[in-house]
Amino acid sequence: MRIGVDLGGTKIEAAALDRQGGLAISRRLATPAGDYAGTVEAVRQLVAEIEAALGRRCTVGIGIPGSLSPATGLVRNANSTWLIGRPFARDVARALGRPVKFANDANCFALSEAIDGAAAGASPVFGVILGTGVGGGIVIDRRVLTGANGIAGEWGHSALPWPEDDERPGPPCYCGKRGCVETFLSGPALAQDHRRATGEALDAAAIAARAEAGDAAAAASLGRYEARLARGLAAVINLLDPAVIVLGGGLSRIGRLYERVPLLWGAHVFSDTIATRLVPPRHGDASGVRGAAWLWEPEEAP
Repeated sequence: MRIGVDLGGTKIEAAALDRQGGLAISRRLATPAGDYAGTVEAVRQLVAEIEAALGRRCTVGIGIPGSLSPATGLVRNANSTWLIGRPFARDVARALGRPVKFANDANCFALSEAIDGAAAGASPVFGVILGTGVGGGIVIDRRVLTGANGIAGEWGHSALPWPEDDERPGPPCYCGKRGCVETFLSGPALAQDHRRATGEALDAAAIAARAEAGDAAAAASLGRYEARLARGLAAVINLLDPAVIVLGGGLSRIGRLYERVPLLWGAHVFSDTIATRLVPPRHGDASGVRGAAWLWEPEEAP
């Protein structure tokens, strides 16, 4: 049995999976936002509750909204800002009394979909989070690629490739740069682009619904989004050449992306044929906790 923990901004979810990936039990708590010690304790409590219900000790993997610095071991780049600069991995391992594996939440999403999800059996797999922010994760032969700097897959903070004149220098990003992929392809970015074009304040879901209903302005906004997503993913294909790209996050529910984006990315992919498939997730919102559980291979269990 393995336990996965998905540490989100509003909730912390934990689940135990059996060897075949079946869900044995799950628990969740509200995230104690702003409370570092409370967050460590919430993780300990969830793991303890699940193990008590199962009557056995399990491996534990945790997906976090950020990453661990390979130089210091401290959390960095987390939108749960109270974790930044803290030894979260060390403190959780101490609280649980065992080794714990950690990965970025986008890496957990990609791993879940590569193990037994929409990209099962494929390699390499690129998992994309298109939501409040934009993230990415790379899985090769069922293992997360972390990289020498611990930032493999951080596609959201690369520049949007092949920018049009009206896309330069691009919107400002919280990372301090301008024109990052995240500033064009997140849900708020789509809403802001539509508002600049029309003056209407709609969220991404409303824009997609209006486009589906035949609203020309919404369709134009979604068309710009699709062209930008196609360029962004074309750059990924040129670099990584994934067999499958899986979309996650709120915008992954826009069905037309899976048909239209592959029709557009060919103009930018450096190949005469493109075998890469763009697919929706199989496990959806559950992929974070499932991928965290899959961070442990059976033979690695202590």
